[in-house]
Amino acid sequence: MSPWELVAVTLAIAYLLLAVRQNSLCWYCAFASTAIYTALFWNVQLVMESALNVYYMAMAGYGWWQWRHGGKDDSELPVRRWRFKQHALTLAGIAAVTAISGSLLSRYTEAAWPFVDSFTTWASVITTYMVARKILENWLYWMVINSTSIFLFIDRGLYLTALLLVSYLIISVFGLINWQKDYRQQSPSRA
Repeated sequence: MSPWELVAVTLAIAYLLLAVRQNSLCWYCAFASTAIYTALFWNVQLVMESALNVYYMAMAGYGWWQWRHGGKDDSELPVRRWRFKQHALTLAGIAAVTAISGSLLSRYTEAAWPFVDSFTTWASVITTYMVARKILENWLYWMVINSTSIFLFIDRGLYLTALLLVSYLIISVFGLINWQKDYRQQSPSRA
């Protein structure tokens, strides 16, 4: 465990707690945390996780903008839901790109757990977009991703980060409850 990992974990928890409350300041914490994690994951040979954190940095800017201006008439973005078909297509896409990148990483790199690393990466790419667009079901996706990532981080010796993901699982339950409440309170036209 390094001091940088501690800082990244602290910022990541702040991000998630602010996201549960739909506070756009969460995106500042996300940017800083992911910048640190980009380097940390690279150093432990989690290539896809490192690349994912570069994406997270870009999404922090996108998410901040969407939450503040992505709604109708440049208003705050409301919580929304996806239909079953959108979820089915998303899951099929995640499976396909996981198989491709996992195969490539397995064949051409020394990446640790190439298929697991690929799954958590590609699922996180999509789910981060869902957070930025305030899609309610993102919390369910994160529960699966974080459960899988716990194993990956323990295997790589990132124990504090694994503990972070345990806390993410717990916080995700509250996120789902809070966002469901807000979704139900919205007028049918906004939802």
